[in-house]
Amino acid sequence: MKFAADLHLHSKFSRATSRDMTLDNLAAWGKVKGLALLATADFTHPEWFFLIKQKLEPAGNGFLRLKKISPPDHEALRTFPLAPEDVHFILSTEISLIYSKRGKVRKIHLLLLLPDFESVEKINARLGGLGNLRSDGRPILGLDAKAFVRLVTDLCPRAVVIPAHIWTPWFSLFGANSGFDAVEECFEEMTPRIFAMETGLSSDPAMNRRLSALDQYALISNSDAHSPSKLGREANVFDTEFSYAGVIDAIRGRPPGRFLHTIEFFPEEGKYHYDGHRKCGVLFSPGESRAHNDLCPACGKTLTIGVMHRVEELADREEAPAALGLPFKNLIPLNEIIGQACVKSADCAGVWDIYFRFIREFGDELTVLTGTPVADLVRIQPERVGRGIERMRKGLVRSVPGHDGEYGVVRIFADDEEDDAPAAGQLSLF
Repeated sequence: MKFAADLHLHSKFSRATSRDMTLDNLAAWGKVKGLALLATADFTHPEWFFLIKQKLEPAGNGFLRLKKISPPDHEALRTFPLAPEDVHFILSTEISLIYSKRGKVRKIHLLLLLPDFESVEKINARLGGLGNLRSDGRPILGLDAKAFVRLVTDLCPRAVVIPAHIWTPWFSLFGANSGFDAVEECFEEMTPRIFAMETGLSSDPAMNRRLSALDQYALISNSDAHSPSKLGREANVFDTEFSYAGVIDAIRGRPPGRFLHTIEFFPEEGKYHYDGHRKCGVLFSPGESRAHNDLCPACGKTLTIGVMHRVEELADREEAPAALGLPFKNLIPLNEIIGQACVKSADCAGVWDIYFRFIREFGDELTVLTGTPVADLVRIQPERVGRGIERMRKGLVRSVPGHDGEYGVVRIFADDEEDDAPAAGQLSLF
């Protein structure tokens, strides 16, 4: 079975998330986005786990499904019929570990996947003695990452731990401010239990494959969504048995060919792609930062070192080998394309009206962005949306990279000429 999965997102109980992050809303948006499998998110939070057990039931394959369908909050979503079988859930949460190791404070985020309610209950009971699980959907624990992997493995041998958004500066495995230079430094003897890495919004597989040390790891991509409309902005596409075991085996590469590709941001759009100081108005490439000794020319303080800079520090290749790793597709969310085509905010009502017009015509967002022929897309007005999708597919975009917590801007259309585009299908910087 071929399907798309978003394995990392958050509930309404996580910090800085939308109150609309409920299971009913997630399922409805998941169908519109073209996702058959979503993370439950935040199963360590007692109230959210109560709602998960109340709203979802085991589907018999290691996934969960809605017991009954309730109308989503977004009025337009109610026009799309939803059945419990349309969107399933996998038990998933993100854990924040803050601890000291080798004379440095480490701040690591890990994604945890589990196969059943019983495993969640055992792990929650143990973690509840180590920290306050109620304070945030993404709990903070003062536990070494190595010890965490050992703990969950002992309690649930089928548990899967995946380092999350591994390059972001503040909370990640390789983060410039609190991470490590090698996987083994972090996990030590538990390293063999790690078989996949999450690339994060500010990097794509090509950047990660510049490190030969990551050759043995699968690279997954997820939205890390804090609001329902952000689902699927990054995702994973499988062709395997629709089950917990099927997904995990596909990520492991056993048998090969079951993990087809990932859906990616253009990494320049991520919040930490380049270096800089947002408040000082400073945006630097890694080379520019090095020329300034990684100091801000405006305030004199250390720059926030971004993902590209960190990749270049650790890379042992100039570029990724062509034959290495899975293919991937860099996409721009459909509402952002519509906003650019109509010169409007991507989240205004008029843009969403057009968005749902495309969904009603072609089925779901991933189909619109990746599969629908351009000749069919341009039949829907405004025609410029279809042309924008065509340019995105060809990589004909311009970008201002994100930095220091501020999202980048990926442009399809020039500001001064409707049909202007680069001559070659490569990213160029404004």
